[in-house]
Amino acid sequence: MANRGFDPDPELSEILTKLWELDTNKCYPGDDFQVDLQGYVKSGRHLERDRARYNLFEWVNDEKVFGRKTYKTFKDLLDNYELECGEAEVVTPEEKKENVAFVDAIMETDVMQEAHKYLVSKGKSPEHVGQFKWQLYKIWFSLVRRTRGDRDQDSSSFEHVFVGEGRDDQFIGLHNWIQFYLQEKAGNIDYHGYFRHSTVQDDEHFRLIALQFDWREEKGKPISSCFLGTSPEFEIAAYTICFLLGRLCKTDVQLGEYEVEIDVKPFAKNYIGTAYIAAARMY
Repeated sequence: MANRGFDPDPELSEILTKLWELDTNKCYPGDDFQVDLQGYVKSGRHLERDRARYNLFEWVNDEKVFGRKTYKTFKDLLDNYELECGEAEVVTPEEKKENVAFVDAIMETDVMQEAHKYLVSKGKSPEHVGQFKWQLYKIWFSLVRRTRGDRDQDSSSFEHVFVGEGRDDQFIGLHNWIQFYLQEKAGNIDYHGYFRHSTVQDDEHFRLIALQFDWREEKGKPISSCFLGTSPEFEIAAYTICFLLGRLCKTDVQLGEYEVEIDVKPFAKNYIGTAYIAAARMY
C-alpha cells in the first residue's frame, strides 16, 4: 500500500526510470552479492542495541564485481580521503588521475550518455563531452570547507555521499552499498539492523535498504539509506540530474516499480551537500 501523499515528479520519474532500465551494469542478489538482514531497528534518532550478529553482506563476488571498469575505478577513489571533518584534504596527482579515470569510465556507459543527452536538452550541461566531464568533475570532486570556522577544505560532494565522514561522535554521509560492503569487510562498520518499514524487500531483486550502523565503535549512524546493487554510473547520473534541475529537496519519484524519495541538498550553491534515496512505500 502506498504512502498517502506520494506525489511523483513526472519529469524526474521518466528520465530516472529510463536510466534505471539502461543500467545493465547492475549487480544482482544471488549472483553478485548476498545480504543477511537479521533483526530490525525502530529509532532513527539514536543507536539502538545491536540487532544483527553478523555482517549485512554475506558475500560479494569481488572478482566479478570489481572486474567491471566503472566499479574498479570507483573503488580506486574510496581511499583518497581523510575521515574527519576539519582535516584538510590534499589531492595528489595520482588521485587526480583516478578521479579523471572514473569520470572517463562512467561516460562510456549508456546511462551517463543518456543523462548527458537529457541535461543538454534541458540547457543544464554543455554539449561537448569534454566540457560535460569537467562539469561532473567540478560538482563531485571540488574541495569545499564543510567545517564551520575552519579554513581548510575538508570535504567534497563525492566524499560525503559515497565515502562518508566523521564529525565528533557521528558518522555522516556514506550512502553507497559498495563502500558499505568494503568497510564492513575491513571491520570498520558494525551493522546494527535494518528499518523494516523503510526497506524494500518483497520484490524479486532487493534494491533499497534503510539501516543503522556504527563506525569502529566510535561514531554512530542512527539511520542511513542506499541502493543495493546499482552501478556507480547510475547513482552519479541520478543525483547529478536532480542537482542540476534544481530538485534540491526531498522529491517523490516513481523509479520503475519502486516508489522512492530522493533527497539532494546543495552545499555552497555549486556543490552537492548530501544525496540519498529512501523508500516511499511502507510495507
